[in-house]
Amino acid sequence: MTTDIRQKELFVFDLDGTLAKSKLPMDAEMVDLFSTLLEKRKVAVIGGGWLPVFETQLLLSLQGREDLFKNLLLFPTSGASFLRYENGQWHTVYAHQLSLEQRNKIKNAFEEAFKAIEYQHPEKTYGEIIEDRGTQVTFSALGQQAPLELKDAYKGSAADRRWEIVAVLKQSLPEFEIKVPGKSSIDVTMKGIDKGYGVEEMRKHLGIEIEKMIFTGDALYEGGNDEPVKRTGIDAIAVEDPEDTKKLIREWLEKL
Repeated sequence: MTTDIRQKELFVFDLDGTLAKSKLPMDAEMVDLFSTLLEKRKVAVIGGGWLPVFETQLLLSLQGREDLFKNLLLFPTSGASFLRYENGQWHTVYAHQLSLEQRNKIKNAFEEAFKAIEYQHPEKTYGEIIEDRGTQVTFSALGQQAPLELKDAYKGSAADRRWEIVAVLKQSLPEFEIKVPGKSSIDVTMKGIDKGYGVEEMRKHLGIEIEKMIFTGDALYEGGNDEPVKRTGIDAIAVEDPEDTKKLIREWLEKL
């Protein structure tokens, strides 16, 4: 990287697949690296999951290190909400809730898309297929609690028909953002609400210019839910998995 990492004031990370394996907590090595980075810089985490997912994957792993939370900023559901830690608890700065009518429309559109492409759900699923996250509706092909090895096998396989589903959804839901994150999901949020929006909100609320930020994520590919950050001009680094991210953080810590 030609960027002088010492000039960066805000380090922005995707969560699922970047800091932690899908739906799993950060491992001990990542917790130590992440905590050390938090000691030195402000860190924002922006992911497709809602707050309970952030708690499971991120916050519970950092128990006992709450003194670092002053430098930690949370942007669940692809930037549709923003929380910061003040006076010993997390406070919501904003949350762009979808109305009940909007959420029902999205759920119905998924059902119609399944019919349109004659999509068959797997015989065995794990938890909810379509999850209402308030600020986002998320389809998980194998269910919200599917084992990681099954999701790994699903992504890019013949069974993975997410792009076909998205093509139909874009016709019926033109007023919403539709993104394909991770291994087996589709996220739908309000129009204009995506991770690019989240980065702009970081600039606005924190007073840190985009050139002073750096983003790391595993879905920067076309149509991925990290891709929208590119339009902000933020330095963006694509990683394959949390092991890639660890290497990056280690390199940065040597220079900070």
